[in-house]
Amino acid sequence: MTKTPPRKIQTQGVHHITLIGADRQSSIDFWEGVLGMPFIFDQPNLDDPNEGHLYFDPGDGRLITVFTNENRAPDATPVPEAVGGLHHLAFNVSQASFAQIAERLDARGVKHSGPVDRGFMDSLYFRDPLGLRIELASYRFAPPEGMRHADVLLEAHKIRVAHGDHHIDRAHLADAIENLVTRSQASLSQDRSAKHGY
Repeated sequence: MTKTPPRKIQTQGVHHITLIGADRQSSIDFWEGVLGMPFIFDQPNLDDPNEGHLYFDPGDGRLITVFTNENRAPDATPVPEAVGGLHHLAFNVSQASFAQIAERLDARGVKHSGPVDRGFMDSLYFRDPLGLRIELASYRFAPPEGMRHADVLLEAHKIRVAHGDHHIDRAHLADAIENLVTRSQASLSQDRSAKHGY
């Protein structure tokens, strides 16, 4: 009998992320009332009739879902960070929104990291009411038409490594976008190199 070699199970994006929440209202207040995720779907937890299952749209049509139980109270003790555990959950925000995050968290008395420079993006970290570390992240670039952020980051990584640089920064992103546009978009010019132009 011939053994079939293993084959990949190809994913096509995050379908949803499910968290264990406390009571129903505390989940709605945080996910919709703080992070602005519309509360779009509500039903019992089909695996546990004592729990609710709330669905929120994080902005891309994917789902953040929360199991709730009216007998559970919020506990802000930081979620343990151990092997196999979740370090943080990151959500994309615009640069316009990013500029407002610290002020809006300060108004609620929420401790946070303040803006963190990640080279290719800006980040800010804080904990939700149940102790989960949340990152709000904002890319510093827009990918070329028809491409994804991942395409630009892969190209920028190659440039960074070729230059021997420590991490991806804005110059790598700009060069990556130029490379991707050059490879993907045709031109009538025989020579597409940079020119003085003045």
